[in-house]
Amino acid sequence: MELKRNNGDRGSRKFVAHNGVVYDVTDCPKWRLDMHESLHFPGQDLTSELPEAPHEEDVFTRPCVKVIGRLEA
Repeated sequence: MELKRNNGDRGSRKFVAHNGVVYDVTDCPKWRLDMHESLHFPGQDLTSELPEAPHEEDVFTRPCVKVIGRLEA
């Protein structure tokens, strides 16, 4: 799964990863401006950043978030 390529540039989808799972957040309102809450860019693994977020990992179960696949080792 090419995570860094899917960062919203040139019309690409916006992917993020957490605990090895890749999610498409393109259609999520909080990701529309290419940066989530002025802290996170799409195309990144957010596993290490989530513990400091004001929400839990259940954020990845919202209807606008789609599971795309898994990160390759």
